[in-house]
Amino acid sequence: MKNDNSSCEKCGTVQIFGNNLNKSIQEETASRLNACYHSVQNLLSSSLLSKNLKIKIHRTIILPVVLYGCETWSLTLREERRTRVFEKRVLRRIFGPKRVDVTRDWRKLHNEELNDLYYSPNIVRVIKSRRMRWAGHVARTRERIGVYRVLVGKPEGKRPLGRSRRRWDDNIKMDIQEVGCGSVVWIELAQDRYRWQALVTAVMNLRVP
Repeated sequence: MKNDNSSCEKCGTVQIFGNNLNKSIQEETASRLNACYHSVQNLLSSSLLSKNLKIKIHRTIILPVVLYGCETWSLTLREERRTRVFEKRVLRRIFGPKRVDVTRDWRKLHNEELNDLYYSPNIVRVIKSRRMRWAGHVARTRERIGVYRVLVGKPEGKRPLGRSRRRWDDNIKMDIQEVGCGSVVWIELAQDRYRWQALVTAVMNLRVP
């Protein structure tokens, strides 16, 4: 693959810290979510652990494994929904079912009830904020590192026919549009470190259904 005056040679399987770089984002996230959930579901259902301890396990063990390298992900709405479903499954394991007063039957907690019990930003907001934080860092480096040249470069060749896939840059534009800055060129906006950090915080804490 060529990008401006630089070229990259295609190689075999590349795996870094358990992250298979040859897999697509969809395949990588799906395999992580499935493996992580099935490895901890019995632990999170255990009556020997308190809910606070289970939440700490979720924040310090589960999320770091699932979100490793998420700064570079370009997720579609389908992948975002899949990650939200994963988080809801984990939280239902942590908080358990709820007993209905009238019928005395047990039922699963609704999404609104989980939101009231778990105050931290949901997993999609964390992904968006981490991606924006890293994007701001790359934008401020300008030409000093190769990542910026890859970001602004124009690869040679043609895109396949059909609807274009969502690019990483498109995700950043959509993220800042959520907080009312969609009309501004995000690379220029990121040069103001403090304003960009405020946008990252706003994206993290934005409450969406």
